[in-house]
Amino acid sequence: MSDEFRIDSHKLIFHPRRVAEWLAGDQIYPLYAEISPSGACNHRCTFCALDYMEYKPRFLDTAVLKDRLTEMGRLGLKSVMYGGEGEPFLHKDIGEIIVHTKRSGIDVGITTNGVLLTEKLSTRILGSTAWIKVSLNAGCAETYAKVHRTKPDDFDRVFENLKMALKIKQESGAGCTIGVQTLLLPENAQEVEQLAEKAKETGLRYVVVKPYSQHHKSRTQTYRDVDYAQFHHLRDKLARFQSKDFSVIFREQTMKKMKRTMRGYERCLALPFWSYIDSGGNVWGCSAYLGDDRFRYGNIHEQTFEQIWTGPLRKANLSMVAEQLDPEACRMNCRMDEINLYLWELTHPKDHVNFI
Repeated sequence: MSDEFRIDSHKLIFHPRRVAEWLAGDQIYPLYAEISPSGACNHRCTFCALDYMEYKPRFLDTAVLKDRLTEMGRLGLKSVMYGGEGEPFLHKDIGEIIVHTKRSGIDVGITTNGVLLTEKLSTRILGSTAWIKVSLNAGCAETYAKVHRTKPDDFDRVFENLKMALKIKQESGAGCTIGVQTLLLPENAQEVEQLAEKAKETGLRYVVVKPYSQHHKSRTQTYRDVDYAQFHHLRDKLARFQSKDFSVIFREQTMKKMKRTMRGYERCLALPFWSYIDSGGNVWGCSAYLGDDRFRYGNIHEQTFEQIWTGPLRKANLSMVAEQLDPEACRMNCRMDEINLYLWELTHPKDHVNFI
């Protein structure tokens, strides 16, 4: 198995200067932001963590977002992942936004269900995008329709879109990495090999197999108690698809952590390094607390990002998190979990660390 993109780990180790500034107590701006251009979604996946956001048909103002992206790039933001509580390709100006993001010096990643990844859109964005990861949670159309709660035809449409995108990538010389990820569920576990085979045959770069993590605010509770120990054997079965051109990233480490009794850190330290902007323009400290005003820093329609990031609401949130928030009450295996483990060890070293 190979995880060259460190999907089951973290990449903060590649930004020692920003970490050193944070350790020194300096004001730093985030390295990474998740932005939700659209609150609407064309699927209703059974596992959707943000179902409580209700898929509202709201969309970020293009002009305002572009202004903020220019500013954020100047402040030191390195990357944006477009995804969030809705399907990003539902935003009518998503192509324009992606191209502008890259021109602002910010790397672009996209998480999408892939249904709207048309030839026209692929042609426009592939040269400005570092990676596209398609959420594809089954190996056949019938199961796909049940899990994504959509029509079966979408399954074949997604693969046709991916084939077209790969063709455009090859012809244009774009460096965009294109892969799929699947959330391992009881309904699709028996089809993971089928999905890996189809993804490899299509010419994709990888398939990610990851566990479900219960969001505390999610309305769906169906998968709260899934025991991933029963699925570890799939790692060996999937290994046969591994090659120099195709990776199977089976997130076994994350699956094993689902059963841990302690997180390994007493406070969340990761918030200064990332942020989340929802489809209404609200800037949040943590996506696990969307809707909790303690974590709302401001709104990009009302203030500049610099004003929001250095403002009183964020300062109050960081104080609360440092003094009161118990990570044991947070979502298990959140996106910043590995970064928190790293930062906690860095700031709470054990004995003998000088013996390198």
